[in-house]
Amino acid sequence: MTADADTIFAVASGAGRAAIAVVRVSGDGAGTVLARLCGRVPPARRASLRSLRDAGGEILDRAVVLWCPAPSSYTGEDSAELFLHGGPAVVAGVCETLVALGGRPAEPGEFTRRAFFNGRMDLLEAEAVADLVEAESSAQRRQALRQLDGALGALYRGWAERLTRLCAQQEALIDFPDEALPDGQEAAMLAEVDTVLAEIEGHLDDDRRGERLREGLVIAIAGAPNAGKSTLINALVGRDVAIVAPTAGTTRDVLEARAVFGGVPVTLLDTAGVRASDDPIESEGVRRARARAAAADLVVLVQDGTDDIAPAVPGGRRLVVASKADLGADGRSADVAVSALTGLGMAQLRERLGAIAQDLAGAAGPPALTRPRHRAALLGAAGALRRAREASQAELRGEDFRTALLEFGRITGRIGAEQVLDSVFGQFCIGK
Repeated sequence: MTADADTIFAVASGAGRAAIAVVRVSGDGAGTVLARLCGRVPPARRASLRSLRDAGGEILDRAVVLWCPAPSSYTGEDSAELFLHGGPAVVAGVCETLVALGGRPAEPGEFTRRAFFNGRMDLLEAEAVADLVEAESSAQRRQALRQLDGALGALYRGWAERLTRLCAQQEALIDFPDEALPDGQEAAMLAEVDTVLAEIEGHLDDDRRGERLREGLVIAIAGAPNAGKSTLINALVGRDVAIVAPTAGTTRDVLEARAVFGGVPVTLLDTAGVRASDDPIESEGVRRARARAAAADLVVLVQDGTDDIAPAVPGGRRLVVASKADLGADGRSADVAVSALTGLGMAQLRERLGAIAQDLAGAAGPPALTRPRHRAALLGAAGALRRAREASQAELRGEDFRTALLEFGRITGRIGAEQVLDSVFGQFCIGK
């Protein structure tokens, strides 16, 4: 049970007028508050229609009430959910009554924080709840659900259990130095260290695919002036994001638009046409275009299909698109030929972008790292195992094993959690 077990409540369904509003209540006093609000506590885990009354006995609403006593609730505490009519006056009246009955408004993430403290989930699963709430695409939803189901935690716990066994073996070597050990035991222990270390390093060598999927990819649309970049981005997002004009150099700054390809959210960047210019404003736009392209996950290099020429643009992975296919350009040197005006080739381009986005984000791969703090802890664990492999004394190797275990505990929240809790739960919305 949490140290701060007072009764909290929050509107969990968002602000504004709606058909239904959900108010969550949790804490040691939730049953007492619920009994005073609706006359008596309804049967556990059964939706019940009740009249809700304020302290003076006036009816606030006729609502569906769900009572979930501890420990079988989201938070692991006595909890209730009130399904109200969604008018602002109804919601305000119920919240005012909850305060009068001794409840207090919850802080961001406080329900999930209590679930963590009460052992209902580990820190990885708690972070997955936040990711699920923020998910913009099907791929992000699937990644968050896999983490919430414990796939990532199971991987890390498996490594931690193997390290625990290694630590126990090493402690035996330290505590009983004069005992004869079976032949090959130390060599087998070091071989297991190498195996675990190789698995961790393979997990780290993922090109940030999980973090890319969680945060969304960045795709820069670059090319020469008047190559059709702005027309293309407007066609890809289905609205007028960028100004399209026959005058070269119309786009001066970097414009951004959100889209989803292959279930992966992306930010499309419309950049200034790359060319030499004496105009200081256009030159700055070109500099920004090159910088954003260099940092993007993918560069869509648009070349005018009628002249088949494209400027040099920095960046890693790229897709060359020949524009103006409606004018008869075949774009033989390009990956895809399109006409953003007529739609020719656009379905093929979207398909290619979806495949690349899924590949970059690893949407269909094994459980992936999703946050920088996971990566930092795993790097720390890997460093400790390398030191253990080279340690000249049993005591030093044992300390390195304990350091590696501590890093895994920081990921799941089982060890050293307090220093990361505020950062993790502060990202949540009220009521979650």
